[in-house]
Amino acid sequence: MYDNILVPLALATEDDSVRPLEAVAKLASPGAKITFIHVVEDIPPTVAGYLPGDYIATIHKDRLAELARRVGEVKGAKVEVVEGNAATRILDRAEKLGIDCVVIASHRPGLRDWFLGSTAARVVRHAQCSVLVLR
Repeated sequence: MYDNILVPLALATEDDSVRPLEAVAKLASPGAKITFIHVVEDIPPTVAGYLPGDYIATIHKDRLAELARRVGEVKGAKVEVVEGNAATRILDRAEKLGIDCVVIASHRPGLRDWFLGSTAARVVRHAQCSVLVLR
């Protein structure tokens, strides 16, 4: 059982949050702190100039509302939306929050992942805590 869990969620489809929520329910000790995080990738400056001035704030607000909706009534849950490289931000938050387990979903690796590495693979390689990868 874990006392402080970080759960990065992609919000691409509704199914992306079901399995991590089920895993957290089994792994969390009573009274555990659970942080759900969504990372918004940086927008290149060449693109940002064409977007409305409040675009980033709107994206953060929308993603935070969606994340809170998906997490629902999970006891001890906190939701965060951060911006940057997904693996880097997940690892930063895990270290800052003193996380003892990261629960992260992963796609099936393909040829591209042999050269670039997926977010989950980078988190597994560099995390200072336990990492549960769901496929």
